[in-house]
Amino acid sequence: MQIPLKITFEDIGSSKAVEDAVYKEAAQIERYFERITGCHVFIASPHRHHRQGRLYSVRIDLTVPGDEIVINREHRLSHAHEDVYIALHQAFHSARRKLEDYVRRMRRQIKTHEGKPQGNVTQLFPDADYGFIKTAEGRDVYFHRNSVLGGGFDRLQIGSKVSFVEEMGEKGPSASSVRMLRPHRAGATSAELVE
Repeated sequence: MQIPLKITFEDIGSSKAVEDAVYKEAAQIERYFERITGCHVFIASPHRHHRQGRLYSVRIDLTVPGDEIVINREHRLSHAHEDVYIALHQAFHSARRKLEDYVRRMRRQIKTHEGKPQGNVTQLFPDADYGFIKTAEGRDVYFHRNSVLGGGFDRLQIGSKVSFVEEMGEKGPSASSVRMLRPHRAGATSAELVE
C-alpha cells in the first residue's frame, strides 16, 4: 500500500486487528484510485449505553489532488455500529462512493478542457491552397487545403467557424483536422451545423 495512512483511536485502546482491517479497507480504496495522497482514519467510541454495548464512530479524511474528502459515520445508536469492523466497512464504503463522485467530476473537467479549439477563418488564399484561423485567444493559426476534412476547403469563407487540432509546424502553429462547424451564410440555423 502506497497511501500515507494514519490511524487514531479516540476513547478506546488501539488494536492490531482493527489496524489490519483499516489497512485492508484502505488498500481496496487505493486500488480504485491510486492518486490518494493521504488517509487519516479516526475510530472512536465516545460513551457506553446502558441497553447497548459500545457504539463506534468512524471518520475518514482522504486527501486527493485539489480536494479533501471527509466521511463521518456517526453511530446514531445503530446496533450495527456495536461491531467496529462493520462501522469501518460502512465508512470505507461511503468513502468509495464519494471518491467515485470526485473521479467523475475530475473526468468531466478534463473532457471539457480536452475539446478541440475553435476559431473563425480570417484569411483565405484559394490559389495558394491555404488560409488562417483566428483562435478564441486572438492568435492566427495557419492551415492548408489538405488539412480541411471532407474536401471542404472550397466551401470555407471568411468568417466560417471551424474546429481544429493545433500542431507546431516548421514556421509556427498550424491547424490539422479542420472541420467547418456551420456554413457561413445569412440565415443559417443551428440545425445546419456540420459535425
